[in-house]
This record gives sequence, C-alpha cells and structure tokens, in this order.
Amino acid sequence: MDDLRILNGHLIDPAADMDAVADIAVRNGRVRAVGVLDAEPARSVVDASGLLVIPGLVDLHTHLHAGGTFWGMEPDPVAWYTGVTSWVDAGSVGAYGLAGLMEARKDFRVRSAILLHISAHGLAARTGESRDLSFLDVDALVAAATKHPEEVRGIKVRMDASTVGDNGLEPLRIALRAGAATALPVMVHIGSGPFTLDQIVDLLRPGDILTHCAGRGARGVTLPGPIRNSLRAAHERGVIFDIGHGAGGFSFEVAEAYLAQSMPPHVISTDLHVLSASGPAFDLPTVMAKLQAIGMPLVDVVRATTSAPAAALGLDAGTLTVGAPADIALFRRVDEAMEVGDVHGVARTASERLVNAATFVAGEYLPPTFPPAPPSWVSLSDAQRTALNARERRLRELLTDPLVPISGVANQIPTTTAVNQE
Repeated sequence: MDDLRILNGHLIDPAADMDAVADIAVRNGRVRAVGVLDAEPARSVVDASGLLVIPGLVDLHTHLHAGGTFWGMEPDPVAWYTGVTSWVDAGSVGAYGLAGLMEARKDFRVRSAILLHISAHGLAARTGESRDLSFLDVDALVAAATKHPEEVRGIKVRMDASTVGDNGLEPLRIALRAGAATALPVMVHIGSGPFTLDQIVDLLRPGDILTHCAGRGARGVTLPGPIRNSLRAAHERGVIFDIGHGAGGFSFEVAEAYLAQSMPPHVISTDLHVLSASGPAFDLPTVMAKLQAIGMPLVDVVRATTSAPAAALGLDAGTLTVGAPADIALFRRVDEAMEVGDVHGVARTASERLVNAATFVAGEYLPPTFPPAPPSWVSLSDAQRTALNARERRLRELLTDPLVPISGVANQIPTTTAVNQE
C-alpha cells in the first residue's frame, strides 16, 4: 500500500525534464512511481487538480541557528507555507559552534545541510569574524568537516570590509585551502572591501559559489559593453552564481544585466535570516517571483531552486524521480500582478506568483507553525513592526473564536444506558 498519492497535478521537475500532468505515488518516504499510476491503494490521497507539483524547494543560502548566532532563525515556521524542504545554513557556525547547530537541527522537520564558516567562531556576532586570522583555523575546520561529512557540504567566507578588516584577500585564500583539503566547495559572500571584485572572482574554482551575485558588489555587470571579463570567465569555467537575496544582496539593475548578457544565475536563494525574513527577501517564493518579474522563465526558476542547488552540494533532493525523497511542494499559480522590490526599494511587477498549497517532507505533510517575532536586536521599520503586530492579532482572533457553532459539534462521547444493578 502507498502512503500517499498526489493526483492530477501539473508536475514540473527540471531534473527529469518533466513538465506535464502526472500522478505521484509515495511509499516509505520516497517516490515509488510517477506518471499514470497502477491500482495500488493509498492511505492518503491528495487531488492536486489545478496545482503545480514541484520537488521540495532547496534554499542554498539561509541562516538557521536561532539563539546561537546573530542571524539565525527557525526553518519550520517558514517551510510549511513556502515549500522549502531543504535548507542550507550558509556559515552561521564555524568549527567551534558546529556541535550546537548539529544538536539544534535534530528538532527540524525539514532537511538541512551546513556550510561551515572558515572563521571558527562563525557568525555569533553581526560581523567582523575574519578580522583576526588566528580564528581562521583550517585544521579545526577539516576535523569538523571530516567528522560530519553528510551534514557539512561546503565552506563559507564573507569578503567585505567589515568582515575582513585589514586582512585583504587572505580569508578567501585560507578558505580555499580548506576547500582543497576537504574537497568541498567554497561559498563566497561578496561586498565592497580592500580588494576588487575581479581579484575575488579570479581565485574561485569550478564548483565554488559566488553568492549575492546580483548585489551592488557586482555592478561591473551593468557597465556598457561586454560584461566584466572576470565574471564571464568565472561563469564559463563553472563557478556557481547564486542570488543570495538577503537584506542587502539583490539589485534588479544587476540581475537584469546578467540576463541581458545571457548569464542567468544558476541558483536562486534567499539568504533568509532574522533581518531579511521581515523584508525585503520575505521567503523563497517571493524571491522566485522577482526573477520571473524580470523575464526568467518559470521552468528555469524552478530548476534554480530545486535540482541546481541540490547538485551544487551533492544533496539527495531537488527531484521527484523514482527513488528520490518524497519532498513535494504544491503551489497555486496566481495570475495577478504583484509589485516586488529589491533591497534598494526599486520595484518591478510580477505578472504571477506561486502560492503554496501544501508541503510534504518524506511524504509527510508539514503542519502549520506560526513564525516567532524577530529577536530584540533586529531593527525593524515602523511599517514592519505594525504589520507583525497585526499578523499576531489576526492569529489570536482566529484561534480565540470558537471553531464552529454548537450545532456543528458532534457528540464525541455517546451516552450509554445504565445497566440496572438491582
């Protein structure tokens, strides 16, 4: 018997070159069959008529260690209504903090992987983690990554003035040495600093990840004439270009220039953390809508949030082929204009957006979980704070009103006739 069947949905699975109406059968947490199903019974059947069915989304750049770092947040309260079933923590911890994150992730309902920060103390603070090179301990990182090879899938380094101080390119060079020692890719956060973008990009190897690729730090892509040679050369040699939206890493001007130069991002990620989750990133479907708004086709957007990020880190995710984990996201395509913005307040109009209808991990439905308010150290605008308070009031009103009138309540404990004991 199947555990779950999802019927009549429009399946988009770029890894399988699938874009058609198809059914899915799930057994023991994995996909048993796709297409026209046999007559096998199922414990649960979902009619997905009119819905998109896609592999559970893979967000390559998030920050998950709530309470353990400045940036960290809980994934489950966002996963259930966004379809993101695999979350990659991008450097929240280094070697010193890995045990804490490993313990925290035991409570996640979603899947997660880790990019270990080259700085052994990770992102406990907002910035400055690579100003003291003594914390960039390659031996400690190699030991930690070797101990947890299934969980640690890469290395993270942030390259901007506030993180590296007077150390220039040295943190990146150290991270690349660690990458060579562990055979892991390095994700590089780019920003303005005591170096040029070309100097950073020219050091990257095939398979390394350039995150915030459409941020202002990559504005060379918008210059007249051919795209900056270093970026094109990196794209062509297999460096992975990742959106990494975040609170400050996405510009429509830069993203549009990439598309105009036939250099679309390989991966669309949120850089979701306690700042960006309240805007401007919000969540992965919202970031997906932003790329659709500037002309990226839906199938390419799905690829960049499923099979492409999974392949970048070798994750068992991002597809619904037979035998794959049954991580499944159902979406409604809402054909109505929605204004979306980048981190600079520049707006574009998305002609459609994807609204999640259900999310499954290993064939199990993810139940609703209300997202907590941002921690006290997060600075919010008056509009953000007002909206968060209003959302909490609406939920309170929803839950404090009786669920149904008394006429809608069944007799849950039937009365029985007492036996005469006389």
